[in-house]
Amino acid sequence: MDFQTIIIAFGLTLLAGLSTGIGGALALFTKRTNTKLLSVALGFSAGVMIYVSFVEILPEATKCFSEELGEDAACWASYIAFFVGIFLAAVIDKLLPSFENPHEIHKIEEIEDKKLAKQYRKLFKMGILTAVVIAIHNFPEGIATFFSALKDLKLGIAVAFAIAIHNIPEGIAVSIPIYFATGSRKKAFAYSFLSGLAEPVGALIGYFILSSVFNGIAFGVVFASVAGIMVFISLDQLLPTAKKYGEHHLSMYGLIAGMAFMGLSLLLFN
Repeated sequence: MDFQTIIIAFGLTLLAGLSTGIGGALALFTKRTNTKLLSVALGFSAGVMIYVSFVEILPEATKCFSEELGEDAACWASYIAFFVGIFLAAVIDKLLPSFENPHEIHKIEEIEDKKLAKQYRKLFKMGILTAVVIAIHNFPEGIATFFSALKDLKLGIAVAFAIAIHNIPEGIAVSIPIYFATGSRKKAFAYSFLSGLAEPVGALIGYFILSSVFNGIAFGVVFASVAGIMVFISLDQLLPTAKKYGEHHLSMYGLIAGMAFMGLSLLLFN
């Protein structure tokens, strides 16, 4: 694995993570949530993730496994690792308090809600603890982006783009309670921006853990579990959130557009 590839993969992961700052800026410097646009964008992100997981990443995992284990065992290994990834994402999501879960839907208009302001002041007293919760939640997303880019730059760009879209409402969710807790727009934006650093940190931790054992089995485990993580994120978080932000059909149109875009990209640039 050459150093330039690692740097590019890390850079994509960093950019995807820090897109939470876009959500933070929207929450603090605009008056209303463009719910229709967010609904389509989140559906699009889910479409990209689901399509690329099943069409590109999971088959690649099976290919990596087959180099070490043989074809039959490789299919079983991919199957198991895929659902391990889903289980990992589900456990992390389940352990989060619902109020602090960055994927719970929030709107910019909440800043004007005085009742919510009192609630946030009461519940959001330990910003560091909440930052840790968010970081744990975002670790798998960083690993997904980083290792996708290590495998294929075009694939990494697509995944990073999807993760970046998905992080925008997360930035809104982070910045609103911090604004009420501190009374500072600058601090709220900074926290929402920096919360995305959990993703490149997760990528680095994943890389250093696996760097000494980079072989077909290690890459197979990572790719299959990444596919599972991305499918879970799409079905459990992106699509439900897209439906809450807008109309059901808008999220579905975005989903289909995301799949079509990803499929066409793979056909044209592979």
